[in-house]
Amino acid sequence: MKRTAMELAAIATAAVPGLTPVGFAALSDDAEDFDSALIVDALKHRWRVRSPRHDEASMRLEAELSALRAFSAKVRASLPFALPAVAGTVRQGPLRTFVYKDMPGHVPTLDELVDEGSNLAKALGQCMASIHQIPDESVEVAGLPTYSADEIRQRKLNELDTAAATGKVPSRLLRRWEHAMEDVALWRFNAAVVHGDFDEEQLQISHSSITAVKGWTDLHVGDPADDFAWLSAIEDQSFSERVFSAYVEARGKSADPHIMRRAALAAEFALAQWLVKSLDSKDAERIAEAEEMLRELDQNIAEYGGQPLSVVEAPRPLATQPEAPAPQAAQKPVSLAAPSINTEKVTALAPEKPQSQSTPEKSADRQDSADQPAVAAKREADAEEPASKDDEPKSDSAESEAKPATETDPAADKDQQAGESTK
Repeated sequence: MKRTAMELAAIATAAVPGLTPVGFAALSDDAEDFDSALIVDALKHRWRVRSPRHDEASMRLEAELSALRAFSAKVRASLPFALPAVAGTVRQGPLRTFVYKDMPGHVPTLDELVDEGSNLAKALGQCMASIHQIPDESVEVAGLPTYSADEIRQRKLNELDTAAATGKVPSRLLRRWEHAMEDVALWRFNAAVVHGDFDEEQLQISHSSITAVKGWTDLHVGDPADDFAWLSAIEDQSFSERVFSAYVEARGKSADPHIMRRAALAAEFALAQWLVKSLDSKDAERIAEAEEMLRELDQNIAEYGGQPLSVVEAPRPLATQPEAPAPQAAQKPVSLAAPSINTEKVTALAPEKPQSQSTPEKSADRQDSADQPAVAAKREADAEEPASKDDEPKSDSAESEAKPATETDPAADKDQQAGESTK
């Protein structure tokens, strides 16, 4: 049941003795999981109330409480921003509502972040780097999840199978995501402490600086790229690049160069995860919304190509590869109607043609049949050309263009006759 800001203000008085609300307003939050409100008391102090809507959301708040308690004074001092402080809680049945002391600054919009410029971009990169440098022990002591890079990749693949089984995800997206998830080079990274729910709504900013970070409900050891996924919603790509540059500068050699690729994958794949979650809830409106977003993403990628995900480029159709055609392909041009061929380039590239499409025996048979029409011409060319050029590889098409089989060299004939008479 959804709670209004007035109801949350009343609940807060039970959680914090002596709290007397004189003003309240609803706060933006994860509407599926929480009801939130901002309260102002008689002393002009501000409080934030967060009430879970179901058991899973309640567990997330309990996890945040454990995480905040696990952060030592040394960890808190190393962070360039303030952490939430729980002022009190109150239980209503199986769920518990939390009241926090409000922190300085205000919650920005995406547009406001971009408008603040490079100073805030640098502050964001440093903020995220400081989170990923928190010792793993802080999370382990709190009993929060810890995943290795291999475990994260396998979890993604399992979720991809679940999404594919719905039959509602465009096949182009499934292939794109599968290729990225199977690209082993993309998943070579060191797991780190991850906020897990990082976006603009968890920030408090003031004068181009980050004053506080909230929402530690999904803290865990995992993929640092998860904290960058929200940047995909920012149209100004240069802003995201400045954030990542500041992050790399702060982390040094510990920074993973492929973070932004996995972040783009996480942002796209989140739509499929949302679809699966919507199907589980049997909410027809949410299901339709998720399907529409997936169709739009599929169309955008088809038209514009999308952000690069994999380190190893996905296989392309043979017709789009830059390799020169094999000698026998010259008898049947694909779409090139050029009047002449650069024989030097054909000669250099022809030996690199992949042979995996047929067995060695069949390849040999085809090569022999392709070579038969030019046997006579090759024998004459071998006799006429100097010995130093015998070892240079030439394709049949190159030889036939350079010296047709019907041509003869009068000078060469005279030399040959003179040689025979001398013998």
